[in-house]
Amino acid sequence: MFFCQKLLFAVYYSSSMNQCIKKSYSEHAAVIYGNAIYQFKKYLQRSILLTAYCFPRMEVSHTMLAIFLAPLYILINIYIVRWMILWMAACTHFFQTFAFRACFAGVYIFLSTSLLTCFLIRKPPALHRFLKNTANYFQGTFLYILIVIVTTDLCRLLLKHTLHPAWMYSRKAFVVTGAVCTLLIIGVSLYGIFNQWNIKTKTYDVKIDKQVKGMDSLKIVLLADIHFGYSIGEKHAGLLVKKINAEDPDLICIAGDIFDNEYEGIKNPKKTAAILRSLKSRYGVYACWGNHDLSEPILAGFTFRNAKKDYDDPRMRNFLESANIRLLDDETVLIDKRFSLTGRKDPSRCRKMSDTRKDPDQLTACLDKTLPIIFMDHQPGQLDEVAAAGADLDLCGHTHDGQLFPLNIITGLIWENSCGYLKKGTMHNIVTSGAGIWGPNMRTATNSEICSITVHFYPARPNSSDSS
Repeated sequence: MFFCQKLLFAVYYSSSMNQCIKKSYSEHAAVIYGNAIYQFKKYLQRSILLTAYCFPRMEVSHTMLAIFLAPLYILINIYIVRWMILWMAACTHFFQTFAFRACFAGVYIFLSTSLLTCFLIRKPPALHRFLKNTANYFQGTFLYILIVIVTTDLCRLLLKHTLHPAWMYSRKAFVVTGAVCTLLIIGVSLYGIFNQWNIKTKTYDVKIDKQVKGMDSLKIVLLADIHFGYSIGEKHAGLLVKKINAEDPDLICIAGDIFDNEYEGIKNPKKTAAILRSLKSRYGVYACWGNHDLSEPILAGFTFRNAKKDYDDPRMRNFLESANIRLLDDETVLIDKRFSLTGRKDPSRCRKMSDTRKDPDQLTACLDKTLPIIFMDHQPGQLDEVAAAGADLDLCGHTHDGQLFPLNIITGLIWENSCGYLKKGTMHNIVTSGAGIWGPNMRTATNSEICSITVHFYPARPNSSDSS
């Protein structure tokens, strides 16, 4: 309620701010912001007490971080709303009326607080789903609203203190600038929303220096990070099945993050699993867990432990079984006595569940290293260790290749191989950008994809029948 009151208060007095467009920031606006900051301090104190009362069993670090970021998020939203209202008021007198501004502020408050309301309001399920989807769409759009407005203001300040152009202070320049920013935000957001459904097929050809009896090559389809939940469901599953089956694979590998934390987010799990049963491959479909393949509530990307529920949701395992997907949890299978496939536990999932995972050399210690060894590992870490353990092919996901600009730049700095192909010694590492989305319902910097990998072996040893 405080946020709503304060935002409406700012909106009400924004008519007087319109007289200060040329000066950008008026003394009156400074007074409003000063009062708002004072109120935010009080809000922060109340939030800490409320959170300590309502969420005593949640992970303290994430809870406290979310609390301290909340006032910053509110200030950013007030900054955005003020910018929007000033621009709209400069366009036409209709936007200067209190009725319009109150309606606009109300809609924006609903959108900006959907991250919190979808976390707190769980029933009825239909309302929770609506709020969750609203929040997912708003997250991505909010990012680009902030980037565009901040970039515009920085450019304005740079011009103001360097070139001092007279046109910059005109009403027309302000209206045109705002129009360009609005079109840019809408264009990028719509592109990202539609692009998430455009699943690409990326092809790789790799050569393993081992001989396999009766086999010259092996076609593997790699996918990861589907994130079945509120945003991804049966429609996406159908698109994936069609794309994968078109490749006519010998083996299908799903490198983690099949689910998006909340199993309840899947609208029709039985139908979705039935669609996945249509996947066709010679040797079957295998998967390993990812860091989101567990049950935990999420607030704006922050995860919390609910003490009343266990992380390990048995419904996720049952879903995989019903979809004919075999889970490899630090396990290895010898397929057709020709090659081995190992699925690793996820380190983040293990840490939350107080579990441990085997080292790469422990997983390969008892394997026949004359045969090809394929690893599935959700996160593309320990590449040197996996290569040293004797793996020939390492299949990973997790990064989404950033999913959104400029996050794709950050992931490139974090991971040795954030997406694509990398060779470590004799081992081939392939990281996919993911077949789904996490968080915002859009992809702007990368594509949803599956990877079609053709593994070539040295010429096969002739069978006895062939030599006769």
